[in-house]
Amino acid sequence: MFAQQTAVKNKTAYNFLVDEEKYDEAIKSPLLIFLHGRSLSGTDLNRVKRYGVLYAKSRGLEIPSSLIVAPQTNNGWDPDKVKEVLDYMMKHYNVDENRVYVCGMSMGGYGTMDFVGKYPESIAAAVAICGGGTLKYAENLAKVPVWLQHGSADRAVPSSESKKIYKAIKTANPDADATLTIISGGTHGSVERLFHRDEIYEWMFKYTKETSL
Repeated sequence: MFAQQTAVKNKTAYNFLVDEEKYDEAIKSPLLIFLHGRSLSGTDLNRVKRYGVLYAKSRGLEIPSSLIVAPQTNNGWDPDKVKEVLDYMMKHYNVDENRVYVCGMSMGGYGTMDFVGKYPESIAAAVAICGGGTLKYAENLAKVPVWLQHGSADRAVPSSESKKIYKAIKTANPDADATLTIISGGTHGSVERLFHRDEIYEWMFKYTKETSL
């Protein structure tokens, strides 16, 4: 089930899994980065398959990307360290630099927004689920299409966190391509189901960054 996944260890600040089942080195590939939440933190890379993108793929979901990267942290997400992972992928795989996407849940939702906020020129589109963001990055986040999703009944991370960064983005640029979806009755755990549906992937992959890195 996970036979096409390669563990990359001690090459960047984060160890990570690369799913390359559909990868063809002769063709420029889109790249999808998945950032996990706090419960999957640690040093056992198998944990990053427990929910999210790789878990959805193992359950049979067809994901448009031929390269999926799932790094693991044991101490929160640092945008500079996520960028190291992206740089490694750019160097060692035939990645389409105009089609790099990132998504995350909970702590990974914050990590997604901070990564995009610090390196907006690197990302074509991003999805952050039940997280939030750092307000100082609002202006940069306004440069990248982002879709924030949050359950209205989330007791771990209140939906006000997504609302706050969404408002900051729209204040920085009212025309920013930012979307906020509040899922009625959604809890912190139940929104994981979004990774098992086509919508977030179809939304991200319709975007292409027109300027090269």
